[in-house]
Amino acid sequence: MILRAAAAAGILSLPYWLPRAVVALRVRIFTAVNGRQGVPIPGDVVPVSRFREVYSHPAADGRSRGAALSDLFWYWLAPGSHVHQEHLEPGERYDEVARTTRGIMSMPTAEAEELAARCVARAVARLRRPSTVRLRDLMMPVWAEFFYEVVFGERCPPEARELIVAHADDVVTSLKCCGLRHMRVRDRLTCYLLGALDRVPHRLPSRLTRREQAYYLQGAFFNTGVVQQAEATAHLMMVLAAHSGVQAELAEADDRRFDHVIAETMRLYPLFGVAHRITSADIEVDEATTLPAGSVLCFNYPEFHRTGYAEPDRFDPGRWEALTARHANHIPFGMAANRPCPAWHLAPAALRGAARELLRTLSFHTSAQHTRSLPNRGPCLVTARGARPRAGELTWMRIKDRWEDVWRSPLQLVLGTYMVLDARRKGLCRRYFARTADPVKGPADNEATGRCPRP
Repeated sequence: MILRAAAAAGILSLPYWLPRAVVALRVRIFTAVNGRQGVPIPGDVVPVSRFREVYSHPAADGRSRGAALSDLFWYWLAPGSHVHQEHLEPGERYDEVARTTRGIMSMPTAEAEELAARCVARAVARLRRPSTVRLRDLMMPVWAEFFYEVVFGERCPPEARELIVAHADDVVTSLKCCGLRHMRVRDRLTCYLLGALDRVPHRLPSRLTRREQAYYLQGAFFNTGVVQQAEATAHLMMVLAAHSGVQAELAEADDRRFDHVIAETMRLYPLFGVAHRITSADIEVDEATTLPAGSVLCFNYPEFHRTGYAEPDRFDPGRWEALTARHANHIPFGMAANRPCPAWHLAPAALRGAARELLRTLSFHTSAQHTRSLPNRGPCLVTARGARPRAGELTWMRIKDRWEDVWRSPLQLVLGTYMVLDARRKGLCRRYFARTADPVKGPADNEATGRCPRP
């Protein structure tokens, strides 16, 4: 009897300790496989007071070459990782790609808000109310349509939306180690974009082949753009669902108050966890410390965003009444001195427009866990504006979410370990640079099929 009671107590306690234990084990395994290469910043070598200085240093400009971590990120973001703007090494190809991206994203604030609102309105029209949704899944078609119109200047057809969503979902699911990657799914979008290049009303980078131009659009807009905006919206609506007073206020708030809520959300839940850079020259931190050329710098966004604030774990948009991002430990879009996110202007405006449209007719409620990586995809109960959940709905959501985490954590451990080992075996980044003496004019992606799959 005692043993049965102990076993039952152990089983019931699983949601409270097993996921954390598995995450800790996963980190140790990943570190063992990838090695301890990297200088954590902030950390013992570079304190938080020097974070911005080192981050913006001209020598912190290497993106892929020379870092074991690059093999893993190239693996997750394939195909076309070698021309993904985030991974391009400094040089003429990067400069041209960056100019192109800035040109495509140079949309006036009001136009970006209106476009995002229109895309949301179409998604809301398809939504049954009340209903329980996964916010990331709800928003991914919205941002697929948004970025399609940004790139092509025309409304997104349903078949393109389905290809973009399938591709983006496959990328982010593998990144979260909740599923393996499926290259056939991703190749279908590549093939669609190859056939649509001539309809792009923007001048695409001339230093890229046509296939690389398709990879560029796929990576910058229909991978990073769609995934990051879907996650940003999910984080924002999860925060509002957990803070009903702020949600009610924000439905009628001005842009300034809205921006404070977005800033606080991005502080607590930055879209990037760790970004790595490789130094091209020595960087002197202080008289006693120099980071030698070839160092792999691992900039920890969540850790940086937690330092320098009173009660850093508390959601408090009011703190931004007296703060500005320039004078706070807050870089959700990087820093202007070192290749900032090209969507630093477009993304917040579009996010604000999307959230306004959601709050215009809907209310959001949640009791699910909210973490930066969002492996649960943001469970949320959506009702008509002002309506309240029925008795027991949020309790059931909390119980279900806790137990989902119990089976999801071991799954992430197994799939994540497999992908780390597979990425190391394939060595996409390492082999790419080994095959060419000129990283600016390298060969095609070593996972490219060279042809489109048959339907």
